[in-house]
Amino acid sequence: QVQLVESGGGLVQAGGSLRLSCAASGSIFNINAMNWYRQAPGTDRELIAGITGGGRTVYADSVKGRFTISRDNAKNTVYLQMNSLKPEDTAVYYCQMSRAWQTVWGQGTQVTVSS
Repeated sequence: QVQLVESGGGLVQAGGSLRLSCAASGSIFNINAMNWYRQAPGTDRELIAGITGGGRTVYADSVKGRFTISRDNAKNTVYLQMNSLKPEDTAVYYCQMSRAWQTVWGQGTQVTVSS
């Protein structure tokens, strides 16, 4: 059983930075990708960044150049460094693990950016 626990969310002023962490525990192997999603009130959950098992990264246009996804294999942790935050980045941020037979979600962490 895999569990994902996010941390690092909070309240920040526009232009500020936050770093989210997603710690994975359990039977972690054959992972296709680790992804970060976010969901603002009244909107669909959207993929904003992902990193494959081979280390390739992808970003949504809305965060490209401002957010960076990375991982520490020794700690089984994925990070999302968020810079130049904007009020429209306000959302609940979710970590997701994807592999051939399973998708696992974390509980989410709130990020609020004030103007």
